[in-house]
Amino acid sequence: MSLPFLLEIGTEEIPDWMIPNALENLRLLFEKLEIPHESVTMDATPRRLVLRAEALPERQPDREERILGPAKSAPAQAVAGFARKHGVTPGDLIVENTPKGVYYVLVKKVRGRRTTEILSDALPGLILQIYFPKTMYWTGKNGPRFIRPVRWLLALLGEDIVPFEIAGVRSCNLTAGHRRLGAREVAVTTADYERRLHDHFVILSAQERRTKISNELVGIRVKPDPALLETLVYLTEYPTPITGRFDPQFLALPEEVLVTVMRHHQKYFSVEDAEGKLAPQFVAVMNIDSDPEGFVRRGNERVLRARFNDARFFWETDQKKKKLAARLPDLGHVTFQAKLGTYLEKTQRNMALVKELGGDAHAARAAELCKCDLTTELVKEFTELQGVVGGLYARAQGEPEPVWQAIYDHYKPESMEDAIPRHRVGRIVALADKLDTLRGCFRVGLIPTGSRDPFALRRAAQGVVKILVEGKLELPLLQLLQGDTQLIAFFEERVKFYFKDVRGFKYDEVNAAMAAGWNDLVDLDARLERIQNLRSSADFEPLAASFKRIRNILEQAGFGSEGQAAPSAEIDLSLLEPGPEQDLYAEYKRIQGQPIENAITRLRPKVDLFFDKILVNAPDPRVRQNRLTLLNTLLAEFSTIADFSEIVTNS
Repeated sequence: MSLPFLLEIGTEEIPDWMIPNALENLRLLFEKLEIPHESVTMDATPRRLVLRAEALPERQPDREERILGPAKSAPAQAVAGFARKHGVTPGDLIVENTPKGVYYVLVKKVRGRRTTEILSDALPGLILQIYFPKTMYWTGKNGPRFIRPVRWLLALLGEDIVPFEIAGVRSCNLTAGHRRLGAREVAVTTADYERRLHDHFVILSAQERRTKISNELVGIRVKPDPALLETLVYLTEYPTPITGRFDPQFLALPEEVLVTVMRHHQKYFSVEDAEGKLAPQFVAVMNIDSDPEGFVRRGNERVLRARFNDARFFWETDQKKKKLAARLPDLGHVTFQAKLGTYLEKTQRNMALVKELGGDAHAARAAELCKCDLTTELVKEFTELQGVVGGLYARAQGEPEPVWQAIYDHYKPESMEDAIPRHRVGRIVALADKLDTLRGCFRVGLIPTGSRDPFALRRAAQGVVKILVEGKLELPLLQLLQGDTQLIAFFEERVKFYFKDVRGFKYDEVNAAMAAGWNDLVDLDARLERIQNLRSSADFEPLAASFKRIRNILEQAGFGSEGQAAPSAEIDLSLLEPGPEQDLYAEYKRIQGQPIENAITRLRPKVDLFFDKILVNAPDPRVRQNRLTLLNTLLAEFSTIADFSEIVTNS
């Protein structure tokens, strides 16, 4: 008999951004129990994590357990003692040949445990193992830890409660409805669970909540914001969008400021007019079903008006107080990092690095001013606007367009989905800022370990890679890393991640191209494109397999090592055997200096025939060395593109 299983962990509100990972972790922990089942469904709201599994057996299958006893040659008393220990007689034992010799063996039939018992034993530990970046005690120190206090535990296998307890909370068949609109206790079964929740204003499915919000926004020109939508999905159990308005006079403030206040501080969607400009409206998402009297709408409007007034005050005060350039000395009082000094010192390093990167006067000016907005009241209040505020202030204060745009963009890209700075000046400044942070942090030992990365160095390194490649900046990355072996290894992983996971090249293509060098990422990108295009050729993989064979032969022969001919040795034409060996050399001379795309079809049959007919390890040491030199020369001809021996082939 197969049974459905339902587990709901009821808590105080869980931070929205932690929920998806917690669900996946819960699923993996359940799978480790190795209880047979057909499917697992995961759901969550801010107040509950839910796992549902189908077709669990009522009882685990019976099994045989084989227990090795004494050797057959052991005294009768030893055999009797073994049998007595296990509650059987010596006659119940069998004799078997084992790797250790002939032994008595007890074959016990172990009845399968009831699934309810297994779950009862496992669930308390499983629940408390769910990973959260932070956890809390709620029953006192040394008590259990969880992201928020556990308030109820719903656990059903079929129609029966799975009994267990965590911190005084016993499992039951009761859930809780919406905090304001539903009942505090709602009895459910595995069959009616989701419907009963809905009756009490809880939409269990995140996808249904997402769809409800999206459908109720139809007809409103909301500025697209998938990340905000995802946040609101996990902040609500019964989401309902409402539209509010604000005084059009606030539109005199920069759009970036208004949108940031609405998005980051109030979790509101911005609204655009028919021309795509910001409209004096917003959309808030309530966690209730309706607002017939408009109390919630007016409350949101009142709060937003106060936030906009603050923003306007800071904007105007900052402008009157001093220009960005006059704020530069103030950076001497703002710590960048205790071991790396102040932001004034970082600014000086950034300016030097911009010059090293070939930046012009505009880039130098942008590097000088780009951190000055950290001393403004607007950025102190709205930290998400750092960089953006500096760019806006620079524009208002008459700085040239390349300068203010570089300041505005210099934190970009903030993710792999984000765009790089729009122009070369901004890209140079952004590179300098990120490289200085990386070089400094690695120099003083602030290196990311595991999931810990307090200075977001992985993001900074990915930004460097993305800017270099997509900005077509042919700069010597390895030289810029100043020989720091740990930083070089760190960047090597970031480069591989970018080309494999972001750009979609195959891992062996990336390994092959990087083996030929990755100092210039623009060149690496171009070589990867060539390799990817070459791969469609029928001759490519067989030739790659031949290159792998050549590499192995050279390594086994110790070619170039002490006592062997140097790899730079010239080929002695007089030692080339007529036929396939001379033909391969002639073909090499014909294609020398040509792109591999033009040579691959002609070269492959010559290489194949050479290996079929020619013994590389010839008895004559001079002939052997000459053949190794020929192979090494051929390999070197194309190794500037990639180490083709890294390509995975079927041969």
